[in-house]
Amino acid sequence: MTVTGAIVTYGVVWWLIFFMVLPFGARPLERPERGHVESAPAHPRLLLKAAITTALAGLATWGIAWVIDSGLISLRPGD
Repeated sequence: MTVTGAIVTYGVVWWLIFFMVLPFGARPLERPERGHVESAPAHPRLLLKAAITTALAGLATWGIAWVIDSGLISLRPGD
């Protein structure tokens, strides 16, 4: 896998995992203030979720690169 391919793969995988991690632990406020959306999470913990996403995306990108480089899956016609 090329460096460009790895960067693109990491970016796509990062966002995919981030959107999967976002709902974990999200609890709405018990008494939302006037003007706030009732379903907004009380403590979204975005930095923690971004850190977890970064680690998982790195592992997933490494796994994808390993599978492609090992020849188990070929993305080139005729190989």
